[in-house]
Amino acid sequence: TISTDLLALRQTMVARAPVFLAAVMACVTVLNDGAEAFTPARHQRSRTASTSMAAKPKYDPKWKKLETLADKTGGVGQLGNEGVGLVGTIQVTFKEGNATKSTMAIAGQPLSDVATQAGQFIKYGCGKGECGTCESLADGKWIRPCSTNVPFLDPGSEYVIQVKETKARAKAATKFFSITSFFSGFKNNLIGMVGFVTTRRLVKKNFDERMEYEDMLAKKVAEKKAAKARANASKD
Repeated sequence: TISTDLLALRQTMVARAPVFLAAVMACVTVLNDGAEAFTPARHQRSRTASTSMAAKPKYDPKWKKLETLADKTGGVGQLGNEGVGLVGTIQVTFKEGNATKSTMAIAGQPLSDVATQAGQFIKYGCGKGECGTCESLADGKWIRPCSTNVPFLDPGSEYVIQVKETKARAKAATKFFSITSFFSGFKNNLIGMVGFVTTRRLVKKNFDERMEYEDMLAKKVAEKKAAKARANASKD
């Protein structure tokens, strides 16, 4: 059965994993020792000297060094809303934890555009107001900024929106060759082999059923032809 084959395959892979890992680590050790032995002496000295040198300063991309338009000409804090081209009669304030960002908006303007205008990050999901990922609190009511517009308020009024706090998590990439990458590759190969065995069993079963059906059709066709031949012979 499929479960028996999978169990036998798993036991075989588990039994051979330590041997394979030991062989790989031994090969890596031999290669490193061999490379060190064949490295010229002057290269070894330069390598030692380079490691003893002070660490180089961290590289900063060029785009981080460029000034933005707000840095060159001034932002809202220096020029005001009209000075930077913001028009509107309603002040929209976004609060996320202890951070506050404000901008001016027009009644009926999409809140997602207003949040972008204010520089407020909001995590969206479906973008249609169905999933609730962007759900925020405004005037004691839960709203979904992806599908909500600025309400019609008196000129000079303030519309405060409490945004959910989000935390960006960056996952560091593993090295090309490491213990983690080795076991990840081993796991992926094992899953692939299990899937191959399972799929092969299902395909074989489907093939056998199809052949049985074709044999049954062939028999029925032969029986109809024989019956038709007997009917024609009786008429003659």
